[in-house]
Amino acid sequence: MSILSKILRVVTWWNGGTLTTVLYTRRKGVKVGEDEQGNVFYESRDGKKRWVIFNGEVEASRISPDWHGWLHHTFDERPGDKGLAHKTWEKPHQENVTGTALAYAPAGSLRAAEPADRRDYEAWSPE
Repeated sequence: MSILSKILRVVTWWNGGTLTTVLYTRRKGVKVGEDEQGNVFYESRDGKKRWVIFNGEVEASRISPDWHGWLHHTFDERPGDKGLAHKTWEKPHQENVTGTALAYAPAGSLRAAEPADRRDYEAWSPE
């Protein structure tokens, strides 16, 4: 990790944990697990608080449903201990892509690769 990235990580909240979060985590946190994106999950020693330190950009949709349920005390088992039962029709978790080039662009949208040919519309022009 370069010096610049270390400084950015300390002074910005959107690049992982801030200095106070890192200090609190070292003092009171116990590492519980890590997900496939490198986000690290912690729990307080008494088990009452749970939190995550993101690997990179802080974006809540980057957390899988398994870890989200654990973070919010929906269930006590960690995803590594006992995975969620997934249905055959469920799609794999994907982070929110709104505002990126991967966002959905319906037919006729200006952002679509090939805008739809509009034969049902005729522009008005004054006479």
